[in-house]
Amino acid sequence: MRWMIWIGVAASLLVAYFLLPILSPFVVGFIIAYLFNPLVTRLDRQGVSRMLGASAVFAVAGLLLVLALIVIVPVLIEQSGRLVRVFPEFLEMLQTRIIPWFNERLGLALDLGQLREMLTTHKESVGKATAEGLGAVFGTGSALMLSVMNFLLIPVVGFYLLRDWPLVVDRIERLLPRTWSTTVVRLTRESDQMLGNFLRGQLAVMIANGVTYSIGLTLIGLSTGIAIGMFAGLVSFVPYLGTIIGVALALIAMYIQADSLWPLLLVLGVFGVGQVLETVAWQPRFVGNEIGMHPVAVIFAVMAGGQLFGFFGILLALPVSAVLIVLGRHALESYQQSRYYSGSNDRALPPGEDRAED
Repeated sequence: MRWMIWIGVAASLLVAYFLLPILSPFVVGFIIAYLFNPLVTRLDRQGVSRMLGASAVFAVAGLLLVLALIVIVPVLIEQSGRLVRVFPEFLEMLQTRIIPWFNERLGLALDLGQLREMLTTHKESVGKATAEGLGAVFGTGSALMLSVMNFLLIPVVGFYLLRDWPLVVDRIERLLPRTWSTTVVRLTRESDQMLGNFLRGQLAVMIANGVTYSIGLTLIGLSTGIAIGMFAGLVSFVPYLGTIIGVALALIAMYIQADSLWPLLLVLGVFGVGQVLETVAWQPRFVGNEIGMHPVAVIFAVMAGGQLFGFFGILLALPVSAVLIVLGRHALESYQQSRYYSGSNDRALPPGEDRAED
C-alpha cells in the first residue's frame, strides 16, 4: 500500500509540472486565501458567516486596489520615469566633475566615455529586444487571452478557497494515513502558525518601511521620494538590502536635483530614522521572532532561493525556510529522544523527565 501512495505523489507532482503554465492563478489565489483566512475565521466566530466575511474582505481589498490604481500608481509611474532619467545625468556629472577631480588629485586616468558610447550604441538594440520580448508574451491573441483569464481567475479562486477553507483542510486531513495523521497535523499547525504570522507580519513591515521612507524623502524635497521609498520598502524583506539600495538611489537623485552635498545628510537622516523605527517598532510589533533566523541565514536563504529558482525562489525563500525550521526542530527532537543520542539501547526521554526507579 505504501508504494501506491508514493506512486500517487509522484504522479501528482508530474501532472503539476506539466500544468505549471495554468497553475499560477490557483497558487496566487491560495496565497490570498491563506493570508486572509484568520480574519474570516475571526468574523465567523463572531457570528458572521464565511460567505459574508469572505465577500467583505474581497470588497475592501478591491476598493483599496482601485484607490491605489487611481492615486498611487500614476505617481509611482511618473516618479519612476523621472528616476530613470537621473542616471544619464549622473554619468555626465561623473565624467565632467567627479572623475576629473579624482584624476587631478590621485593621478588616475579614469574615463566613462566608453561606457556612455556602449549605452548609446546598444540603446536601440535593447529597445528592440524589449519590444520583441513583450510581443512574444502579449503579441498573440491566445497568449493575451490566457493572461487576462489568469488575472481574472485569481480573485475567483481566492474567494472560493477562503469561503470553504475549513472544508478543504478537513478533507485533506481525512486523506492522511491514520498512522501519520497526528504527526502531520501537529507539524502542519506549527508551520501554519509560524509561516502565517511571518508572512502577514513581514508584509506589514514592508508597507510600513515604504510609507516611512516615502514620507521622509518627500518632506525633505526629493522629487522621486515616493518611488524610491516604496521600492526600498518592498525590498526590505532581505535584511539591509532595501536600505542599501534606497540610500544609493536617494543620494544620487538628491545630488542631481540639489547639486549640493548638504541635502545628502537629510537623506541619510531619513533612512536612519527608518531603520530605528523598523528595529524598535515595526519588527517587534508585526513580526517579533516568528522565524528566529540570523540575518546572515536570511541573506543566505534568499540568495540560495534566487540561485536555484530565480525570482520566485527569492520570494519563496523565507516562507520555505520557516517550514524547514519547524521540520528541523521536529527532527532534532526525534534525534534527542533516540538511542543514538543517549548512547544506550533505551529510548531517551524528553528533557525534564526522569526515569522512574524500579
